[in-house]
Amino acid sequence: MRILFTSAIAGAFFAAFNSSSAAFAFTPSSLVNTRQSSSAAAISSSRPFGVVRKNVGMTPSALHMTMERKPRPAYVPGQISDPDYVRIFDTTLRDGEQSPGATLTSSEKLEIARNLAKLGVDIIEAGFPIASPDDFNAVKQIADVVGNEVFDDGYVPVICGLSRANKKDIERAWDAVKGAKLPRVHTFIATSPIHMETKLNKTPDEVVQIAVDAVTFAKSLGCDDIEFSPEDAGRSDPEFLYRILSAVIEAGATTLNIPDTTGWNMPWEFGNLISQLKANVKGAENVVFSTHCQNDLGLATANSLAGALNGARQLECTINGIGERAGNASLEEIVMSLALKGADKFGAENTSSGKVLGSGKLYTAINPV
Repeated sequence: MRILFTSAIAGAFFAAFNSSSAAFAFTPSSLVNTRQSSSAAAISSSRPFGVVRKNVGMTPSALHMTMERKPRPAYVPGQISDPDYVRIFDTTLRDGEQSPGATLTSSEKLEIARNLAKLGVDIIEAGFPIASPDDFNAVKQIADVVGNEVFDDGYVPVICGLSRANKKDIERAWDAVKGAKLPRVHTFIATSPIHMETKLNKTPDEVVQIAVDAVTFAKSLGCDDIEFSPEDAGRSDPEFLYRILSAVIEAGATTLNIPDTTGWNMPWEFGNLISQLKANVKGAENVVFSTHCQNDLGLATANSLAGALNGARQLECTINGIGERAGNASLEEIVMSLALKGADKFGAENTSSGKVLGSGKLYTAINPV
C-alpha cells in the first residue's frame, strides 16, 4: 500500500533540509518539559494537501521535488474514504497542558488552536471542559471561533472536548464544543484490572454498562461524533477490550482510541493489540481506530507508528511531545516518520500543514523556560 500525507508539514521540514539556513530550528531553550526535536523546520504558508510519496530511498531534497498533491478525504465520523489516510489528532491543549508549567490562559489557547488549524491537523482536542470554568470557556471559544473557520480547500478542524464517562462531564463537554461545525465528544473509562479494582471500585460488568450509558447519553444530546477510550488499554485483558469496544460501537461510538496510558507497551505488543482489536471487535469496520501513547519508556512515537502499521487511522500526539510525566507521541516525529518511511513501511497516510515549527515556537514562547 502507498502512504499519503499532507504536504505542508513535510514540505516545511524538507525545505529546512534543503536550506543552508533554516528559518527556524528547535533548540533546547525552545522546549518546555520535553525532549528536543531532531529536525529543523521552516514555516510554510501552504494549505494541507495529501501527497503520494514516490521513489522510496530518495534523499529528502529529491523527495521534496517529486510529491503529487491530493486533497484530503472529506471528514465523516467513523469513516475514512481513503483507507491509506491517517487522521492527526492533536491534544496539545488538553494532554499537553498537563505538563508541569504548561498552564495557559484562554487567549493563549485560542492562539494555539488557530495555529493548529493553520497546521491542518484533523482534530483539535481543545481541553477538558468539566475541569474548571476557565477550561470550559476556552474550549467553547475555540469551538465557536476556530471550529467555524473554513479554509480555501474546505478544511474545517474537528473540535473535541474530553469527558469522563458520566452525564455531568459529557453534557459539559457537549455544551463546550457544540458550536463548532464539526464537534466531537471524547469519553473514557479505565479497563485494566488494577484500575477497575483500585481506582473505580467497579466490576467489569459495571464498567461496560457505564461505558455504554456514556456513549448513549452523548448521542442523545445530538453528538454524532463520539470517541471512546478504554483507559490503560495497554494493560487490559484483550478479551475484555473486545467486549467493551463492541458494546460502545453498538451504542454509537465512531472512534475507538486505544491508550497506552502508562507507557508500558513495546511496539510489537502495541501493534499486535491494534491488529487483534480490529480482528475481534464486532463492528470494527464501522469505526476508526486510534492510538494514544505515552512516552514513559521513550516509545510513544514508535508505538503510535506500530499502531498505524496494524491499521490505526488516527494518531494522537502533541507539539514537541509535551505532556504529563515523560510526555506523549510527538507530532513532528510522527509526521516525518510517515513522510519519510511510510510508503514502504506503514500503508498509511497522514495529515497536517507546514507550520509545525511556528506552532512549536508559539507554545514555548507562551511558556518560556
